[in-house]
Amino acid sequence: MRSLFRDRRDAGQRVAQALQPYAGRDDLLVLALPRGGVPVAYEVACALAAPLDVFVVRKLGVPGHEELAMGAIASGGVRVLDRTTIARLGISAAEVKQVTDVEERELARREQSYRGGRAAAEVAGRTVIVVDDGIATGASISAAVLALRKLRPASIVVASPVAAAESCEALRGMADVCVCVETPWPFHGVGEWYGDFSQTSDAEVRALLDAARSRPDGAATHAVT
Repeated sequence: MRSLFRDRRDAGQRVAQALQPYAGRDDLLVLALPRGGVPVAYEVACALAAPLDVFVVRKLGVPGHEELAMGAIASGGVRVLDRTTIARLGISAAEVKQVTDVEERELARREQSYRGGRAAAEVAGRTVIVVDDGIATGASISAAVLALRKLRPASIVVASPVAAAESCEALRGMADVCVCVETPWPFHGVGEWYGDFSQTSDAEVRALLDAARSRPDGAATHAVT
């Protein structure tokens, strides 16, 4: 099967081409879902001359069935609960709190690792482009959109190089704009569409974020190769 993208950098450049109408806007913020979304988002931020930050999302799994989500938490102290699932399965408030506490610690650890103590970028009133390296079920990026709504951005744009067509369509009903460069069929997984889909390391995430902050205006530069 032919790969659509050489690697995440190539994918990010393709996404950036599709987002050119946003270039140069002074209210723009690019948020990456770590870790794989960061190299893609870095290319987008470079091309659009926009600041780059991460937006960490952690699923809240049902106790004993952790693959089933009952909600999510995200950067900025946001928690989204699926109260229908919680009620249907009879999950207690104490159980929700216990799972939330565990995932909050992991989210804090990741944010500390990625940002080194720097504050998260301000979201309120901005046009926010949320980027991942691909969208399969859409669960993580959907949680990110729901969480971001609580932070009152002016608008939310979801952007991905490749996505399952049905997930992309569902996200169009949640975000203000959804840009999926490629929606191949059949879709079995994100990695099959990349020539190089090697894991992005924490060190690479930190290096890209540092490079994005190296200019006085906070916009990304091509300092990292």
